[in-house]
Amino acid sequence: MSLSPFHLAIPVYDLDAARTFYGTIFGLAEGRSSTQWVDFDFYGHQLVIHEHPKTASQENVHSNPVDGHDVPVPHFGIILHWDEWEALAERLRGFNTKFVIEPYIRFKGQVGEQATMFLFDPCGNALEFKAFKDMSQLFAK
Repeated sequence: MSLSPFHLAIPVYDLDAARTFYGTIFGLAEGRSSTQWVDFDFYGHQLVIHEHPKTASQENVHSNPVDGHDVPVPHFGIILHWDEWEALAERLRGFNTKFVIEPYIRFKGQVGEQATMFLFDPCGNALEFKAFKDMSQLFAK
């Protein structure tokens, strides 16, 4: 399966803190930037952080119940290969990251078995990182 890179621009009210978070904690390569925005290579996709006053969703987190967890909405992320997900979880733990939902395995031994974790960036944007034991089950019911 060949995917086209997506472009995602998100609001951040502290550009320096967000730049450190994505650049240092995640180790993402920085692209173009200005005094108000920064491009990052987000696993082959273009993530842009734009300076912006705090949004309502950053101020007051909304969540929906999923598998006994409160999943923040909205959120974004990436689906990694299993070993990349495990390495990222360890990297984040090494930075003493506070998870909204700690890394865990959903549907263990079932169709759609997946690893997932949720966290917030320093500006309240929710991120989810996933991995599937069998990537062909990405959309399995």
